[in-house]
Amino acid sequence: MAAAEPRPSAKNPSGRGAGRGQFRGMWIATVANRDWPSAKALPPRTQRSQLTALLDTAVARRLNAVILQVRPTADAFWPSRHEPWSEYLTGTQGADPGWDPLGFAVRQAHRRGLELHAWFNPFRIANHTDPTKLVPYHPARLHPDWVVPYGGRLYYNPGLPRVRRFVLDAMLDAVLRYRIDGVHWDDYFYPYPVAGQVFDDDAAFARYGGGFPDRASWRRHNIDQLVHSMSRRLRRTRPRMVFGVSPFGVWRNAATDPEGSETTAGVQTYDDLYADTRTWVREGWLDYICPQVYWNIGFAAADYAKLVPWWARTVAGTDVDLYIGEALYKAGAPGQPAPWQDPAELSRHLTFDLRYPQVRGNVFFSAKEVVADPIGAMARVVADHYPGPARPPGAVR
Repeated sequence: MAAAEPRPSAKNPSGRGAGRGQFRGMWIATVANRDWPSAKALPPRTQRSQLTALLDTAVARRLNAVILQVRPTADAFWPSRHEPWSEYLTGTQGADPGWDPLGFAVRQAHRRGLELHAWFNPFRIANHTDPTKLVPYHPARLHPDWVVPYGGRLYYNPGLPRVRRFVLDAMLDAVLRYRIDGVHWDDYFYPYPVAGQVFDDDAAFARYGGGFPDRASWRRHNIDQLVHSMSRRLRRTRPRMVFGVSPFGVWRNAATDPEGSETTAGVQTYDDLYADTRTWVREGWLDYICPQVYWNIGFAAADYAKLVPWWARTVAGTDVDLYIGEALYKAGAPGQPAPWQDPAELSRHLTFDLRYPQVRGNVFFSAKEVVADPIGAMARVVADHYPGPARPPGAVR
């Protein structure tokens, strides 16, 4: 791979990526009504007005993309052929909200010149462990052998080929029916480790794990298969649509693997989530990767200034775009360390990114903070780095 060389002389934020596009995004989280809708069971008119207000804020902040969570817990923000309507719309899983949120979102985003990336969570079923709380026709109730309770939640078992086919079909239902600009996955593959608990996939490993040196290798293969299959199916059916993943920011620590980053993070995606994100980049299965580099410059265990160069080297020489996920939610938040109390911290991140031509944009978590901006960190980013509009890289491919 070509080395990622810094450009310390870069001075002009408005010139970054000139002619190449610059991704300026924000996540809109729907799980537990984090960003939108602001509560369950709001009238459709209120839900629509809240969504358009978020899109208008994105335009006002000179962003050019929104990443809307449309399948937060094995449910749907569109009339899916595979899964029930989301409870985060009406308060009751499976209840028809009386309108099509995803279709509306796509139209309204495009009307404002924004890209709309549909954000799916592949395996999370519910934020509880009681299957009887799901609607009777939920796939998890029709196929209880697909389900693993873990850490107070229910998950589909990634080790079952039928599960992987099903979740792909469920996501592709939206891909085939709407003019979305991208498919986006977050950092949840196998669930984050919970102390003292075991993800019980013994039966699946006994049936499908032959030929693998250990369970961890088999689990990584399962997630590789999911990513590769989505990549193939998208390129066959929607070749102009981009596919991106936003993983936890650390692939592996250098103490674990000399190819890893100079970090001492407590979670490593390769080892703990069984997500070999570096391989997905090297194999070209993704169009973009957006690591969640949710730490400040100088943070000892995971320094922003060490992780961005690592990711730049990882994508160097590939056709995979690199966007950096930014922890706007930490800016001014109680309990966060001193750098996050400084309104200029996030702006310094984007200034640092200028040194690396592989960095082609940033995404902010999340919409609620883009709106509220309690200490002016987002306003500072806009003033320092977004003096005018920009096209996202996908628009100039």
